[in-house]
Amino acid sequence: MNTRILVLYYSTWGHVEQMAQAVADGVREVPGAEAVIKRVPELMPEEVAKRAGARLDQAAPVAEPAELADYDAIVIGTPTRYGRMAAQMANFLDQTGQLWLHDKLVGKVGSVFASTASQHGGQETTLVSTIVNLMHLGMTVVGLPYTEKRQLSLDEISGGTPYGATTLSGGDGSRQPSENELAMARSQGRHVAETARAQQLGRQEWQEAEKRRA
Repeated sequence: MNTRILVLYYSTWGHVEQMAQAVADGVREVPGAEAVIKRVPELMPEEVAKRAGARLDQAAPVAEPAELADYDAIVIGTPTRYGRMAAQMANFLDQTGQLWLHDKLVGKVGSVFASTASQHGGQETTLVSTIVNLMHLGMTVVGLPYTEKRQLSLDEISGGTPYGATTLSGGDGSRQPSENELAMARSQGRHVAETARAQQLGRQEWQEAEKRRA
């Protein structure tokens, strides 16, 4: 039985897209874990998106809100917009009302990663406020624990928080995710997969034990 993990992201310039790939790579390091990468729809009109320098050629397929129930864990990636998640991701999550109503995501593992233009551009507020959405959906939240020692490095400017992996893009998008940041994203993916895998196998063992007692 595979543990299915969705890496769901929105990316304007491609920074979050790169982080999503790294998270998925980390997931795939865990035996029995399967990573699926999808993105949420773009809301900007095409001409507006082009003027903003948005990447319109991203290969990941577009997700549907209802399909979130098909996964054992969901890792959300979003750029920051004034210290909160991007409207594209918020719009997608706002469509999960039926999943919330019918408890479809309760107990599943949830996690978040993000990108900002600057070091103090709202990384932590974006992560924490997005985590609030996951908790309303009843998910088990997993961050990036300090077992990932790259978070403590002072040798370079770098993203990375206990709430989730992050990267810095620069105001014009010219800075690309560093190896340090991508490594932390891989670590987060691996941690999510290990947690979801243990949860899935433990639940299965518990259910079998309950059947034997019945």
